[in-house]
Amino acid sequence: MRIMVLGGDGYLGWPTAMHLSGRGHTVAVVDNMARRAWDYEFGAESLTPLCSLQERIATWQTLTGRSIAAYIGDLTDYTFFEPAVRDFQPDAIVHYGEQRAAPYSMIDRRHAVFTQVNNIVGTLNVLYAIADHVPDCHLVKLGTMGEYGTPNIDIEEGFITITHNGRTDTLPYPKQPGSFYHLSKVHDSHNIMFCCRIWGIRATDLNQGVVYGVDTEETAIDERLATRFDYDGVFGTVLNRFIVQAVAGLPLTVYGQGGQTRGFLDIRDTLACVELAILNPPDKGEYRVFNQFTEQFNVLELAQAVKAAGEELGMPVMIHNLPNPRVERESHYYNAAHTKLLDLGLKPHYLNETLIDSMFEVVQQHRSRIKEELVMPGVDWRRTHNEVAVTGAPVAA
Repeated sequence: MRIMVLGGDGYLGWPTAMHLSGRGHTVAVVDNMARRAWDYEFGAESLTPLCSLQERIATWQTLTGRSIAAYIGDLTDYTFFEPAVRDFQPDAIVHYGEQRAAPYSMIDRRHAVFTQVNNIVGTLNVLYAIADHVPDCHLVKLGTMGEYGTPNIDIEEGFITITHNGRTDTLPYPKQPGSFYHLSKVHDSHNIMFCCRIWGIRATDLNQGVVYGVDTEETAIDERLATRFDYDGVFGTVLNRFIVQAVAGLPLTVYGQGGQTRGFLDIRDTLACVELAILNPPDKGEYRVFNQFTEQFNVLELAQAVKAAGEELGMPVMIHNLPNPRVERESHYYNAAHTKLLDLGLKPHYLNETLIDSMFEVVQQHRSRIKEELVMPGVDWRRTHNEVAVTGAPVAA
């Protein structure tokens, strides 16, 4: 198959491109390099050293004999993206190409507006390019479990059957997003579902949980093929931050009570889920939703798991509770369905198989690159403007 990976230089995009290329698909990546620029904005960097996209592609071809094409440009620029799709003629498009951090979207008005324009307009351009030039193409779009929020009922996979005043219908599951980033994903889902209905395109919306890990079959081939490991307070995930804090000898910073519960999955399972979705496409005109995670944990449980793993390695680890900078429920019901990908054949990796063997090893290997000042939260959901640059100066949009 011919597969285009949008955001193909990113944390998930680059491993996905290699994974699909290594399995015989013809792959092209699209990226505007914005994620690397955001590191400069905050004085941050990936804990794992990163080669340029061009070096990655050249290394991959040298080591495997497989080529990956690259289109460098912005999805919000249709004069760039339309000819790229027309030229490559993809059978499937994997769409990671968005601003993906909730804290980034909550810094101030400029970052909120950028997040929504970038994500929603970019996805609209993808939908138009598919409809106009590759109408049989399957859009595999990365959504987020954060679209649902934390309702006091079970979370279904995209749709819920409701009986109201004696009549029954199956409707999109109600959304309660918790940031301007999550809101942009909700708008994407609505736009994609609408375009499936009116234009007959086919799409899979992958509502993904929090991803952890950096090691895949392909990144293990050579250190020049490594993907990102973000641990800062804007783009870093909670598990990455905890492990970096443990290795650096810092207390693990639990926001509030730590009862916030979310779905999690190993990066290798993300690649497997995307491949399963591609190999089992929906019907023409069908919009389907898969909840993409394998386990549920709350923040305190993760901190306790990291503490136990660190102490097993001889590291004294402390847990500190901080005032929660986010506006969210810290104690809540959370039970989300996630059976559709398992039904397609997903064989999950679990956290207890990854934490000590992989993530601690990576962080210890790059201990000298840790910038301790980056791990603390710098974005308060209650403020309309936050100053989160390392220098203390307001960041630029």
